[in-house]
Parts: sequence; structure tokens; C-alpha cells
Amino acid sequence: MFSTPVKGTHPNKTKMNWWDYWINHCWMTGWQSIRSNFRVWADLMGSNYDNWNILSDIDDPEAECLEWFWVGLNEDDVYPKEFLEYLMKMVDDIETGKEKVIPMDENFMNRLKDLTKDVEVDYDEEDLKQDMKTLEELMNEDCSD
Repeated sequence: MFSTPVKGTHPNKTKMNWWDYWINHCWMTGWQSIRSNFRVWADLMGSNYDNWNILSDIDDPEAECLEWFWVGLNEDDVYPKEFLEYLMKMVDDIETGKEKVIPMDENFMNRLKDLTKDVEVDYDEEDLKQDMKTLEELMNEDCSD
């Protein structure tokens, strides 16, 4: 849909107090989700599907709207306080120069395309089964420790 700022986070801060987390993040993010879901519901009730026919490959804008309505009910954009503080610390490290950032400009993307143009991805169902088996073995090792 669209990108929204993470509520309750502030630039130049790496910790959140109780108020920032519970009121500015959890409560405000909850209301933002309700507002978004209500707008989709209003489009469904009013048969307003003009905004849902943006992509040319969508055959049925009503079905797209209905799908977004059900998906929106299950979305939860409230994040744990520790995760938000980790992100805020990462941003602070980047802004203060503690972490080096490699820009993803057009030249860099073209270089990646050149490096990978001859690479063939051959990943089939047998590879998936082997990966799942390996993952299960690793999980069993962790449980037995």
C-alpha cells in the first residue's frame, strides 16, 4: 500500500520511555491500522473500486479490495520496544558515522546485474526437501543442547 513512519520513534534518540512506546507507538499505530482498515471497508461498502484498479494486471478490483480488507484485519504494525530501540540505535550509528553505509545507486545496481547475469538459479523441489531436512536437524541439535 504505502509507507508510513514508525510511530513513537524520534531522531537522535536510541531509547524509548514508557510514554513513547505505549502511547506514541502502540496506541497511535493501533488507531492508524483501524483508520486504514475502515477506509478499505468504506470502499467495499460503497463499491468504490476506482483506486483499486491501479495495476493493469488486476482483473477484478473488487476482489483486490476484499483481499486487502481481510489482510488488513490481520496486520499488526506494533513492534516490540527492544526492536524499535535496536532500529533507532542503528540509525544513530549511521548518522554519527559509526557504521559505514554503501549507497545502492544506479551504478552499483548495474554492477550487480553484470556480476550475476550468467548465474542460473537451479532450485527445485528436491533442493527444498534437502534444505528442510537440514533445518530440522539443526533445530533438533539446538533442542538437545
